[in-house]
Amino acid sequence: MDTSYPREDYLPAPAHKRESPPTPGASSSPRDHLIWSIFNTIYMNFCCLGFVALAFSVKARDRRAAGDVEAARRLGSRARCCNALATAGSVLLPLLLAALLLTGVLHLSKLAHDSAGFFTSQLGAGEDEDE
Repeated sequence: MDTSYPREDYLPAPAHKRESPPTPGASSSPRDHLIWSIFNTIYMNFCCLGFVALAFSVKARDRRAAGDVEAARRLGSRARCCNALATAGSVLLPLLLAALLLTGVLHLSKLAHDSAGFFTSQLGAGEDEDE
């Protein structure tokens, strides 16, 4: 089993065959969103979406290193979607729970205030009849 690389891979390309550096407007290498995935995995792991995004990010990085740009772009897009859902869920869910808690407390305080008024009016009316 020969595991050596062909000799052409080690030789530098001739000057006329060298690729120019990519321009900012041109299609560059696909993003893998690895830092965002690590952040979501550690800090905001909503329904394990951060871990799923991390898996897609690592796969995208591996595909990009192997030279499969289309697969890396597709996996990076999936990682971005999972990261966006994890971030949105981790930000919106506590806000929703805080809003529900606040409305529940306000409703209970209004209910307690109304019931206290009801009992004082009933007790006050019963004392007037006895006199």
